[in-house]
Order: sequence, then structure tokens, then C-alpha cells
Amino acid sequence: MSKRIRVRFAPSPTGHLHIGGARSALFNYLFARHHGGDFVVRIEDTDQKRNVEDAEAKLIESLRWFGTEWDESIDKDGGVGPYRSMDRLDVYRSYIDRLVAEGKAYPCYCTEEELNAEREAQKERGETPRYAGTCRNLTPEQIQAYEAEGRKASIRFRVLENRQYTVHDHIRGEVTFESDGIGDFVICRPDGIPTYNFAVVIDDALMKITHVIRGEEHLSNTPRQLMIYEAFEFEAPEFAHVALILNPDGKKMSKRDESLIQFMEQYRDLGYLPEALMNFLVLLGWSPEEEQEIFTREELIEKFSLSRVSKSPAIFDIHKLNWMNNHYIKQASAERIAELCIPHMQKAGQLPEELSEEQRRWTERLVVLYQEQLEYAAQIVELAAMFFEDGVNYDEEAKAVLAEEQVTDVMKAFHEEVTSIEEYSADAIKGALKSVQKATGHKGKKLFMPVRVAVTGFTHGRDLNETLFLLGRETVVQRILNVINNYERVVK
Repeated sequence: MSKRIRVRFAPSPTGHLHIGGARSALFNYLFARHHGGDFVVRIEDTDQKRNVEDAEAKLIESLRWFGTEWDESIDKDGGVGPYRSMDRLDVYRSYIDRLVAEGKAYPCYCTEEELNAEREAQKERGETPRYAGTCRNLTPEQIQAYEAEGRKASIRFRVLENRQYTVHDHIRGEVTFESDGIGDFVICRPDGIPTYNFAVVIDDALMKITHVIRGEEHLSNTPRQLMIYEAFEFEAPEFAHVALILNPDGKKMSKRDESLIQFMEQYRDLGYLPEALMNFLVLLGWSPEEEQEIFTREELIEKFSLSRVSKSPAIFDIHKLNWMNNHYIKQASAERIAELCIPHMQKAGQLPEELSEEQRRWTERLVVLYQEQLEYAAQIVELAAMFFEDGVNYDEEAKAVLAEEQVTDVMKAFHEEVTSIEEYSADAIKGALKSVQKATGHKGKKLFMPVRVAVTGFTHGRDLNETLFLLGRETVVQRILNVINNYERVVK
């Protein structure tokens, strides 16, 4: 590739960053970095009715959190801005006027009602709906009459007849479209705002975009865009249309489907790590040459190529994402994971809004206790719930353990040992349990299981010594005494 590679990601500020959009951004980012090129983030905000307040800021925030750093955008001018479509209206206007002057576009005064009636009539005749060319050859007198009625004109592109447009797609191969099936299409609305298919061509051409990597839902837009490139004698970029991401049922994802988390902001807020999401999303469509699943960012940049992107849809597997995120959580520092867990624990009322140094150190140790289990940070609330409860509820399995004949002796011996510890610590607790073993002759499950169940209510859990330390001596003693003093009621 002799030219400097330039790619772009151009979301509309109509909502949160969807995982499909994040994957498109990621593929563009990796492609640019692999080739030493530029990654441009542009905001396509021409659909004013659907734009959502603060959506732009949230999109940028999500992309920044995700780690797809850009070279040019609304906050980083590379000399070809502005990077918002609505800030480029004068630029678009000059190119629209040029097409009209050259006869390659024309004003259309058809109302929405007339166009709808036309479409319905075509459907009844079994035809594919398309613009019939009503205003294609208006005389100056007809234009004047429409203007006198107060009609506002849109601008339509004059599609050439009997032409073929072929997309040489890096993923899908050659895809050919017939111009006769398209019909003259609107490139500028009556309010003066250009449509997506026009604005995107002008922006890509003027920003010297060399490769357009986007979702396959845009493939049908490509022939219209190629027509505009041709009309201006612009050199068209190379295209790569990435297959859809499907839900676990193999169906197209719907943003209204609440059974699956679909937005990057939600994953961030649940405590997923951006590097895990990057690793996971890149494998939804791209595969490495070797059998490898865990990659650093540097490895992805080195290995990524469009030739390894599949034309088949990818299935979003939340279980694989959770496995992968758990891998990254286990590799992360306790401080980092604690920072992700603390807000969830505060929201659940487990921790105060302001933590003292002692509380923060205690929380970090608690997080370390469960770090290997965490699939995402929000799970800490449920996993660590027993540390914040006043008492213990014993299920039938727990009661069966406490009903064993050696339990009373073990409880009394452990109570004596734990109350006599001078400096309460995990190591001291370990020593106390060894002393109980010597005093009672009980060891292994006969010793450790009753202590765990009496204090936590569970037959299984994390490291017992650390668990008892974090619960605190007072809580441990209280729960042991509860079993000793209320033994008959506890085990019934």
C-alpha cells in the first residue's frame, strides 16, 4: 500500500455506543495502527430528529474508555475538519450546487404524501418501490409554479441508466449492482441538510479516507456512494463490509432486545475491563492464523488484517466474554479491581460513600479474596454479601454439617482459641485451627467444614483463614457462640 492509510469511524449521536459499532471502530483502529496510518473519528449528526442530547459526549467517552485512540476528531484537528457533519453544511452546499449546475442533480418538489402514494401504487403493481422521476425534467415554468405554491425542494441525484457498479470488497469479494434498480435518490433535504449517502462521500473524499471498514448493513448504500464519487471524479476508497453480530439464538441483534447487554457503557458500568472487551470483540469476525484467544493490544495491532475477517456472521457468546473478562481480572492489580468494585458495594449499601484508609485496605483484601471468581466487578455485591449481614441463615445442607457429633467439641475449642488470639490475623487464625486439631483430634473436613458453616452458612467458599479474618473477631465469636448456645434450635 503506497498511500498513507486513513480510515474513519463515524457514529451518529443517536444513542449509546453499540457493541457492533464498537467492533467497527476497533477494526478501523487496528487496521490503521497495523499499517502506520491514521484513525479518524467523525460525528455524523445530520439526522437532527434522532440526535440525542449528550450522546456525542457519551460516544467519545466510550471510545476513549475502550482504548481506540484516534488521530483526528472533534477534539484533535488534523487539518481537514470540522469533524461534525452539521459544521460542514457550507462545504456540502457548494458540492450540491455544483451537481445541479452540471445537470447531475435536480430539485424535486414532490411532497411526502405524493411519494407515499407513488410507492403504494408500485407495490400494488408488484414493482420494487423507487422514485419514478416525476421532477427529473422540470421546465423553468414548472419550477416557478411549484415555488409559487410554497413548496420546498429536495435535491435528487440523477442516476445514470443501464450502468453497473461493482464493489471490490476486501471481505465479500466483488459485488455488482444495477443502476436501473435504484432510482434517483435524495442527496439534500428541503431544510438544506444533506443525506447520509451524500455527506459521507464528501467527507471521505476531502478527508482522504483510503479504506472504509463498516458493517454489512451499509453494503446496499455503496452503489449510491460510488455514483457520487464518479460524478465528482473522486477516487473511491477501498471497501470492507463486516458481517453482522448475531445474538445467541442466531438472530440479528435488536436494540430493543433486553435479554442481552448491547451497549459499551453498560459493560463499563458493570465492571468489565476494556482490554477484555477489545480481545473479545476482535474475535467476533476476525481470526488469527494460529490457535490463540488471548491477545495484548500490541499483538492485535501486529496480527490484524482484513484477509482474516470472515464473511459469515459472528455469534455473541456472553459466557465466552465472561470467561475472558475473568482472565483479565485475575491478571489485574487488586487496587484496580477494588476501584471497580467499590462503587457497586457503595450503591448496595455495603460501604459508605467516603472510605477511610482502613476501610479501603479492608475492601482491597476482600476483593482479592474473590478476584479469581469475578467475571465482572458488579458480582462482588452478591459474592461478598455475607460480610455485611447481621446473622447467618443455615440451609438444610449446612444444618446437616452442624448436626455431626464432633461439632460441639470443635465449636467450643475454636471459641477458646480465637478469643485468646493476641493479634487477630489470618496467620493467627491458621494457628488457632491447628491448636483445635490437637485438642480435639478432629482434622480435615471434620474440623474446617463446621467452622466454615457456623460462621458463613456455606459449605464451600474462599480461603477460610482470610475469610474469618475479614469478618472480624467479634463477628466470628458471635456466630460461633450462636451455634454453641442455640445448638438444638440451629440444627433442627
